Amino acid sequence: MKTYKHLIVLLVDILVVVLSFCFAILVVDKFEFIGEHYIRIFLELPFTMIIYIVIFELSGMYRSLWKYASVEELLRGILANFIAVNLSYIILMVFRIYNFNYSYYLIAFFIATTGTLGIRMSYRILKFYRLYIEDNSAKTRTLIVGAGHAGVMLLEEIKQNKDFEKVVIGFVDDDLTLVGRSIHSIPVLGTTAEICQIAYEHEIDTIIIAIPSLSFNEMKQMLNKVEETGCQIKMMPPFYEMIGQKQDMFKIRDIRIEDLLGREPIVLEESGLFDFIQGKTIVVTGGGGSIGSELCRQLRHFDPKRIIVVDIYENSAYDLQMEFDRMYRNDLVIHKPEIIVLIASVRDEHRMNEIFRQYKPDIVFHAAAHKHVPLMEVSPKEAIKNNVLGTYYTAKAAIDNGIRKFVLISTDKAVNPTNIMGATKRMAERIVMALDRENKTDFAAVRFGNVLGSNGSVIPLFRKQIESGGPVTVTHPDIIRYFMTIQEACQLVIQAGAYAKGGELFVLDMGEQVKILELAEKLIRLSGYEPYKDIEIQFTGLRPGEKMFEEILVDYDKAKMTENKKIFIEPNGLETREEILYQIHDIEQAIQRSDNGFAVELVKEYVTTYQENETES
Repeated sequence: MKTYKHLIVLLVDILVVVLSFCFAILVVDKFEFIGEHYIRIFLELPFTMIIYIVIFELSGMYRSLWKYASVEELLRGILANFIAVNLSYIILMVFRIYNFNYSYYLIAFFIATTGTLGIRMSYRILKFYRLYIEDNSAKTRTLIVGAGHAGVMLLEEIKQNKDFEKVVIGFVDDDLTLVGRSIHSIPVLGTTAEICQIAYEHEIDTIIIAIPSLSFNEMKQMLNKVEETGCQIKMMPPFYEMIGQKQDMFKIRDIRIEDLLGREPIVLEESGLFDFIQGKTIVVTGGGGSIGSELCRQLRHFDPKRIIVVDIYENSAYDLQMEFDRMYRNDLVIHKPEIIVLIASVRDEHRMNEIFRQYKPDIVFHAAAHKHVPLMEVSPKEAIKNNVLGTYYTAKAAIDNGIRKFVLISTDKAVNPTNIMGATKRMAERIVMALDRENKTDFAAVRFGNVLGSNGSVIPLFRKQIESGGPVTVTHPDIIRYFMTIQEACQLVIQAGAYAKGGELFVLDMGEQVKILELAEKLIRLSGYEPYKDIEIQFTGLRPGEKMFEEILVDYDKAKMTENKKIFIEPNGLETREEILYQIHDIEQAIQRSDNGFAVELVKEYVTTYQENETES
């Protein structure tokens, strides 16, 4: 197909050049037909055409995509024509084939240049004309924030790509020198300070933020301005998301909750992480889950020898395996550790021993856990078996097989727990802290709060509720939470693992708390709706075991800051190995007897910071 089109353009060029030289002699002869001159022209033309074709090919005239033609292509075309006609003149003069003066070739140059470039530009001219005559009434009226390079590229893509189904009404930009001017006939209507008025006057439906260079805090401020318009808000990905992803440049996306958090990117000590991870065999339990799978993605960048994904849920583990398979088919992927996916339960001590004995891992990230607070209130025995006994069995297998480092992924729910899930995670912390003191394996725990986008997170729920027309459900108007993205959490977990020398309880700085109601209202507005008018918000009441307010994760007066300012080490109580083993034995016996109530009471007794949850209004 490409060869066919190439041949068509080549034949058209030959015809244009022939006609150009014929018309040029007609001009030189003052529009008198002199047959002898035309005979001489046709003697010259074979040489001239060979020169033109060679020069056009060398200059890339047949490789350019002329539907995207720019000034660069035009200048290249003019230069190719100039070189071709002058080279023809020089060669014909040297070989004494020609009988015409230079003015003839100069006229031919102007005519041939106009013809060859005019045909190539006709595609864009026709498309430009079509934009003015086609009916845009059914298209989404769109305003682009940012009249810089990214905004202009987005405008061109929207005009050329029918899939967008948008018509750009104008730009807004805070560069006052651009206001009042036009870009490709689209006006710069004003600054972002006037965006509400502009959106109202021009009946804008969608606003696209096209400033990929904005910092996190600048993006947060921009969203606060744009949110007031009541339009649907979309954005081009920031530069850090587009590195190595050029094909995603114009995949404008919805506003994500992390865009609203406005935190600067986390800076990792990569040299230390390579020393920690490179060439190692790593096991990630719960590796198919949201945290575990992201840990695997992050670990890959530090060149481990092997990543072993252990999960009881085969579907999520299989999805991760397929993701890595697709990734590895891309030759551009640099770090390609061996990925082994194993179906196993951390509750099965023999199976965990078998895995560790066979693969001899250097590091274990223990992310396997039951984490849904309301579900675990109803099925507390499962929380105990998975979070307490599963942690103990996996940790014991690590000791028995001489694993160098074991990192437990914990949760803020373990701080003064009011639910069985939090209590079991606090027990898990106590287990690894106690086991660290008398073994070669270095045990550590990393504790952090709510993770955006994880399975069961409130944000995906809000989005689904908004897409279905509402209502959006919030448990309580005053409930607040700490939030961190999955990527941030996993990066800091790996960094904490590198710092671990044994016995540390690392706590991640989660930033400022966020009011869930305000979060829901923002998401509704940024989706182009008005809270309580277009989308209702309903308050459902606190769920079993749920707190109104999160505990402060980092006590800055007591905690020790690590080299990374977002990772702290909390002072940890002195647990003896004998004490914790005695408690585990009691819990095991209760579970084996199916004395679920007694097992729960034991966990609450052994976690001395446990607090009975009271209904908060």
